[in-house]
Amino acid sequence: MCLVNILGNLLIILAIYLDSHLHTPMYFFLCNLSFNDICINMTTIPKMLVNILTGDQSITYTGCLTQDAFVMISSYWENFLLAVMAYDCYVAIIHPLRYTVIMKPCLCVLLVMVSLFVSIVDALLHTLLLLRLSFCRDPEVPQFFSEFANIIKLSCSDTFTDNLIILIAVCVFAGVPLSGIISSCIHIVSSVLRMPSSGGKQKAFSNCGSHLSVVCLFYGTGAGVYISSAMTDSSRKTAMASVMYSVVPQILNPFIYSLRNRDMKVALRNLMDRIASV
Repeated sequence: MCLVNILGNLLIILAIYLDSHLHTPMYFFLCNLSFNDICINMTTIPKMLVNILTGDQSITYTGCLTQDAFVMISSYWENFLLAVMAYDCYVAIIHPLRYTVIMKPCLCVLLVMVSLFVSIVDALLHTLLLLRLSFCRDPEVPQFFSEFANIIKLSCSDTFTDNLIILIAVCVFAGVPLSGIISSCIHIVSSVLRMPSSGGKQKAFSNCGSHLSVVCLFYGTGAGVYISSAMTDSSRKTAMASVMYSVVPQILNPFIYSLRNRDMKVALRNLMDRIASV
């Protein structure tokens, strides 16, 4: 699964890079999303594979904090990237004549960099909060990777502040982008339904359908993790839910964007032809 994720997302990045017709804001954001999907898997899967092969399930304290920080950075960055891509769809459909004026290259780069910066700052804040906690026994994390919420549960310190900040961070850094995505979708659907041409409707829905599928997959599996952890005490079920959240969406994203997008199919076919001719 890890190899499929890396190969699929690398092919998307290479196809977009080598095809000048795909040098647009939409595919620029898709490149960043594919890169982030690779980062999410490379943060968690290699360590899990080492644990399986060696039979050693331990992780150092420093390694635990480092993995937790990178998991949060990647998760929040994907959250923001999906919101930025929803905004890009919104501008393309609602303001098609002003699209090139609004979505300038400098704005696209700025949106990506600000999203990454906010994700890093938030992850560092959570990591610093973990540093102030103490653990009274040898902690066993019921997960195949270090997750902030699970680590807090193992602390014997007062975690009220940590839990409060988690709640605020989720509401702000996940709720606000999700609200923007929902608002964009509502405006897009209402605008598409008013189009007189059935061909225009089909093209618009096709362009946004892939993104909506990825959004539903990302937020759906994320909600499943927290619902399962809140409603069950089974560490096995929680771990399985986390696999769905941290592995499955990143693997399916390349297939969703390539199979539903004609331009991506052409670019990938040209890339395969180049590779075969080498």
